[in-house]
Order: sequence, then structure tokens, then C-alpha cells
Amino acid sequence: MRGLTRGKRPPIYNERQRVQLREAGRFNAQLMDFVRPHIQPGVTTGELDRLVAEYTRDHGHKPACLGYKGYPKHICTSVNEVVCHGIPGRYVLREGDIVNVDLTTIVGGWHGDSSETFLIGEVSDDARRLVQGTFDAMWTGIRAIKPMSSVIEIGYAIARLAQQRGLSVVEEYQGHGLGRRFHQPPGVPHYPLPQASRDVLVPGICFTIEPMLNLGSKETDPPQSDGWTVATADRSLSAQFEHTILMTESGPEVLTLTQHGPQEGHRF
Repeated sequence: MRGLTRGKRPPIYNERQRVQLREAGRFNAQLMDFVRPHIQPGVTTGELDRLVAEYTRDHGHKPACLGYKGYPKHICTSVNEVVCHGIPGRYVLREGDIVNVDLTTIVGGWHGDSSETFLIGEVSDDARRLVQGTFDAMWTGIRAIKPMSSVIEIGYAIARLAQQRGLSVVEEYQGHGLGRRFHQPPGVPHYPLPQASRDVLVPGICFTIEPMLNLGSKETDPPQSDGWTVATADRSLSAQFEHTILMTESGPEVLTLTQHGPQEGHRF
């Protein structure tokens, strides 16, 4: 999402609330593992949306994206040069595509939020390099923080890795606080925005780290005519990974770890 209003204090969650956040993150990870085997050549992004919606409701939960600020679908599917907020529809996934699948679920009033970029069949070396770099950037951002860290440390770590890999970091969209609300403070830029040095990750804060990296320029076009889909300005490939993080007294706890997806250190 775009930058949040600064100056507002993020919620600090107690142990009872943390249990609810963990439950929301756990289901969101389960949902990602459910849809994972369906993300393959020949499947439409609209079919992925339908599958996620049915699974979520069958388990008694709610897709958070549907109707959020008018968003028309249950998930986001961002293919190739689409940076974020791609709307599922008739597009048929093809060999060589990359697609980010972004899921957010409301479980008992609490949000879980995560995304992965998937390789569809055999992809180009550049596509694989981008996806690997973006995945590593997310984990680098997670490992850069500890209790009482400044949010800017996330941006420093991600920007440093991206530069080393010859990739660019999207600056218009960022991570965010999470809880009963979908988007709340703190904003989490993935580059070292000076204002982020004032935001401290006190134990009990919940937020996302979700870097978007591009093969070419960091610049993006304004949302397309649908009001949502954002693409790279130069139409280079873009990738994203996202986890929900709870800062605890002993360090960052990743709430959306999957059982069957790529774990820290994975090679694509």
C-alpha cells in the first residue's frame, strides 16, 4: 500500500491478542499451501480467486480484500510486470510467467497477510534471479531487526541486498501494521526513508515486510483504468514476497510460515 500517515502510534498487543494474531497468520499460511498446487500453466487467475474464496469461507473465515476500498476480488494476482494489486480474471497462466499471489484473511476479527511469487514452469534466468533476490530481500529485512529496532533498519537491509543483486526497490508501496485493521501504523518502507527512523518496533507490534523488487527501474505507473493494477513504468518484471511479523520480547516471530512453501534459505 502507499505511505501511511505518520505520527500515529501503532497498537501494542498483549498475550491474548497475540494468540489471535497467530491464529490468523496460521490460517493464512494454510490457505497459501492449499492454493499452491493449483498455480500452474493453464489455470486462470480467476480460478485461483474462486478456490481461495471457497476454501476461506468453508473454514468459517472471511477474505479481507473483497470490497476493501471497492476492490472487486478476494485475492491479488500480479503477473510479470505487474507490481501489485493485480485483479484476478480471465488471464491464463503460461509457461515462463511469474505471478505474485497475495492473500489476506480475517480470522475471528484479526488479519493474516502474506504473499509469494510463483515460477510458472520454466522461466528465464532473469526471472529466476529476480524472484530469488526478492525472497532473499524479505528474509534479510526480517533478520535485520530485533526488539526496539527502528523500522529504517528494514529498508537499509533490503536496499543493500537489492543493490548487490542489481535489482531496484519499489518505493511507492510498503509494508504496514496489521491487527483488527487491514492497514495501520507503522508504515514499513523497503528502502531507508528517513522518517522511518522514528518508528520503533516495540514488543507487541505486528506488521508486514513485503518488498517489491524490479529487474529494471524502480519506477511504477499510476494504477491502470481498473483503479488498482500497478505495473512497472518500463514494463520490466517485478516480484514480491510478504510475511506477517510479530515483534516479541525475544525477536521477530513470523506468523505466516507455510508448511510446504519456500523456507528461509530456499533456492529457486
